[in-house]
Amino acid sequence: MFDDLRNGAGERLDNTFTPGDSANQRAGELVVIGHGVTANKDREWALTLAATLAKAGFDSVRFSFSGNGDSEGDFRESTPSKEAQDLGSVLDACEGRKVTYVGHSMGAAVGVLCASKDKRIQNLVSLAGMVDTADFAKRKFADVVPGAGNMWDKPECPLSQTFLDDMNAIGSVDELAEEIEAPWLFVHGTKDDVVPIEESEMMLTRTGGSADFIDIHGADHVFSGEAGRVMADRVVDWLVER
Repeated sequence: MFDDLRNGAGERLDNTFTPGDSANQRAGELVVIGHGVTANKDREWALTLAATLAKAGFDSVRFSFSGNGDSEGDFRESTPSKEAQDLGSVLDACEGRKVTYVGHSMGAAVGVLCASKDKRIQNLVSLAGMVDTADFAKRKFADVVPGAGNMWDKPECPLSQTFLDDMNAIGSVDELAEEIEAPWLFVHGTKDDVVPIEESEMMLTRTGGSADFIDIHGADHVFSGEAGRVMADRVVDWLVER
């Protein structure tokens, strides 16, 4: 199903499929896991989540957006809009499955962009979800010259004008919340210094209270250490309830 996963530009999207425990197999269920800006499919939180899902019987697929990790493509073109197209290509490969999308940080904003239009996402989970893309770009990269500097001093992650233009054009995904019909879970750490927890709280308000919200005390942006296990357990518990 995912052996040669490619986006609309023909770029191969590196991915790892993790089958659910056969003793607890949840037939037809599939969880798609997407990462945040400058990251990849093999972040600690994503590995922990995939392992926890497997124990509960859920199949999952983690993938790196084009230009990230071992996926093909140019990182300088890695924008929320292009990554939303990548996610659409992943959904194309999930035909016949009940799909839950779990997105982290900018990957969560990508999930909002997709789920507001694509009803193939039947459950949505936003982990430390970015909402105000324009504000994020300004807060984190205002002192970096596009085309010359890098994101967080990572040489493999050059800051491009293409990225900044897309972040500013989107502005914020908050108004799209009203377009999402799928059950929705927000998970955010109280010590997140990258994306403020208030962004998830604001999105919850935008849903009219129809979504669910879990704050993890002391957790940072990437749910380091024990917080990752707590996050994974809470996400799986929520999915089991669905």
